[in-house]
Amino acid sequence: MPLSSRSAAATHALTMLARWDRALTSAEIADSLVSNPVLVRRILGSLRDAGLVCSTEGRGGGWTLARAPQEITLYDAYIAVERGPILPRHAHPPSSTCEVGRHMHALLDAEFREAEHAMEERLSRTTIAHLAQQVLAKGRELAKRRP
Repeated sequence: MPLSSRSAAATHALTMLARWDRALTSAEIADSLVSNPVLVRRILGSLRDAGLVCSTEGRGGGWTLARAPQEITLYDAYIAVERGPILPRHAHPPSSTCEVGRHMHALLDAEFREAEHAMEERLSRTTIAHLAQQVLAKGRELAKRRP
């Protein structure tokens, strides 16, 4: 399955939890995402299953990070919510009687695996703590520009 918006939503939620350093409800996270709390709860459930967040019920409850934000990478968020390869392969096997069809699957598979490996490596270099710091920096930058 190709990359969906779940990775972006998961990263957004994790960054919010790092930024505010308190329990947030799925409704609060959904407001920031301009999304449905039910969809956000599904994503948070996948993040919980991956050991990235935890939840508490009741008054003052909500979602918190299960690990320090500097220990959670964008790749962690990605693998928690995405399934299958990033780049889609042939949906149906190409013709084995065609010179191109006979070789295309293996050629594309090698290229796509290399591209996916590069993306995984890159996402592993950025932490949620780094994104939270960037959010704070952007907020300070914006505040300086206001009269």
